[in-house]
Amino acid sequence: MNPSELPRFFLLAGLLVVGYLLVLAWNDDYGSAAKVFDAAAVDADPLAFVSDSPPGDVASAEVQADADVPSVVALDAPAAAATQNTEASPTIAREGVVRIRTNSLNLWIDLRGGDIIKTTLPRYPVSLEAPDVPFTLLDRNAGFTYVAQSGLAGPDGIDARPEGRPLFTTERDEYVLDDSADRLVVPFRYIDERGVSWTKQFTFTPDDYHFRVDFVIDNATGEALIVNPYGQIKRSPGDPPGSESSGMGPRPYVGAAFTSPDDRYQKIDFDDLDDERFRMRTDGGWVAMLQHYFVTAWIPDAAASNVYQGRARSDGTYLVEYVGAAVSIAPGDTGVVGAAFYAGPKNQEDLESLAPYLNLTVDYGLLWWIAAPLFALLDFIHGVVGNWGVAIILLTLSVKLVLYPLSAASYRSMANMRKVAPEMKRLQERHGDDRQKLSQEMMNLYKKEKINPLGGCFPMLMQMPVFLALYWVLYEAVELRQAPFVLWIDDLADLDPFFVLPLLMGASMFFQQRLNPAPPDPMQAKVLKIMPVMFTALFLFFPAGLVLYWLVNNLLSMAQQLYITRKIENAVASAG
Repeated sequence: MNPSELPRFFLLAGLLVVGYLLVLAWNDDYGSAAKVFDAAAVDADPLAFVSDSPPGDVASAEVQADADVPSVVALDAPAAAATQNTEASPTIAREGVVRIRTNSLNLWIDLRGGDIIKTTLPRYPVSLEAPDVPFTLLDRNAGFTYVAQSGLAGPDGIDARPEGRPLFTTERDEYVLDDSADRLVVPFRYIDERGVSWTKQFTFTPDDYHFRVDFVIDNATGEALIVNPYGQIKRSPGDPPGSESSGMGPRPYVGAAFTSPDDRYQKIDFDDLDDERFRMRTDGGWVAMLQHYFVTAWIPDAAASNVYQGRARSDGTYLVEYVGAAVSIAPGDTGVVGAAFYAGPKNQEDLESLAPYLNLTVDYGLLWWIAAPLFALLDFIHGVVGNWGVAIILLTLSVKLVLYPLSAASYRSMANMRKVAPEMKRLQERHGDDRQKLSQEMMNLYKKEKINPLGGCFPMLMQMPVFLALYWVLYEAVELRQAPFVLWIDDLADLDPFFVLPLLMGASMFFQQRLNPAPPDPMQAKVLKIMPVMFTALFLFFPAGLVLYWLVNNLLSMAQQLYITRKIENAVASAG
């Protein structure tokens, strides 16, 4: 290969790598096609789709994987050795639900067990076409299951009894957190046959997507009660009905995540749970279920010792959970155990304040150390200008200014290559049949003109991690969901409806290539001509915010390259 071909080769290789990684990003976890959203289903009765699977302990180890209540007998034994008692439980009853409304959350809670069977987010419309229909996060219906369960297992736990989970009572069937109140406490009460009072208490605060779920146990017996608190999330695989992700667009991670001292953020795919049950023990910690823009998580108290598990069920759903250490309530005493639960957007500040490393569920991948400060800068700019599209433009400009020395070195190298292009063409015509002689003469020309043939490659390659980090920032930020820009672009997280930005981006790539000297290899020249078409086709299915960034970056690069090239050409003309 001629030395003159090396810059083009490395540049082409870099572009292909970036293109390949972007293709992987929107092909990753290619799941089932999105289902048609039914707005009427948002307020549908969740009890119309109550499962008939047994909620309690069951007979065999194989069936035990389907139990809604975790086994506590084998917490210190290998997961495969877990056993249950042999008495099956009755099916879940259909008594009713309690609805709770705050300014951030709408919840439906089943009186049987006190499970959260539906959650909608009034501040996040399901789509721009249905601005009054809130996004549904948790749900239990005929085709999809995503619920949060919690209770008390162990020797005296009310959720692990042969007769099934408790049927709570409440004073009302609907509770509302008024704007004037600083909190809302909703008690679910149950008194067993021994006279023990069990209260499952939900505590909400305004503007928050997290709340407390505590169990208050009044032990009226003459013996100590031993219970193990637990919380779990049960979910069907794939995208929920009404998901914004299209079959051709980017496919974000959907699955479980845990934290531990050895791994601050550990993703467990549903496929992993099909192969092997996950299990670990740690102090504090959290367990989460992730999808694009939104997350749910159980967050036990930081000082508590917990066992975390993930398992696949035979009905096609997956269950991730924590089980706390045994708690003993002495006769005549009152005990309180519980955890926090989060159901809402991936807001980094809120998640970071709730638990260590929970903010990592905003997954920027391997380049998080670059992406995190980039988002902080983007958020700051938005706070000043008030428009996320303008913030993306100014962020791109800021990045270009920081990387100006690198890109300037690259463009100077390209301008110098363009300056000697006529001489290189004469050398090719003179020594076209002698590759060794041609390479030698070109090296002499580079040495004479003080040109580094690789000078245009490495600076651009060094910028690619920043480009990829910005890609994940713009794709992961829930703040850009349904964020308008100007004119026809009313959602920076969705496709450009008229494909104007992708076409402009492709045109900018084409004209940017015209500023560079043509490669001596005809095959490389043909491939480079195809690259704008390939990238345009790829970016047709990318969110408008990402395409806007790439377009602005190309325009700024063209301006910088024109400035440097003309500066060098004027210097040569003045010297001549």
